[in-house]
Amino acid sequence: MARYGDKWSMHTILLLGRQNSMRFSELKAYIDGISQRMLTVTLRVLQEDGLIERTVYAERPPRVEYALTPLGESLLEQLVDLSEWALKHKDEIQKARKQFALMEKRKTKK
Repeated sequence: MARYGDKWSMHTILLLGRQNSMRFSELKAYIDGISQRMLTVTLRVLQEDGLIERTVYAERPPRVEYALTPLGESLLEQLVDLSEWALKHKDEIQKARKQFALMEKRKTKK
């Protein structure tokens, strides 16, 4: 879970789920704040686990595209469900955070 739950992997999977395929530079442009090295590491991990595929086209210069595999698409479905759950319960979560902050504030005053 730790390999897919980090923000870079989730962003990458969600982006590839919206597009059929994307080039490295497109992914980097859409994922705010990710470094070139972190994107490279993220793509390699996702490819190693069979969630994305890397296709190299024999062109000059070579063109490389990334796309979700069927396994990656099944994970995408779960991430979409999680996102929908978070949106549905956003108000409850924010209320809980405020209550927690108040309790913590009271603890520090004692």
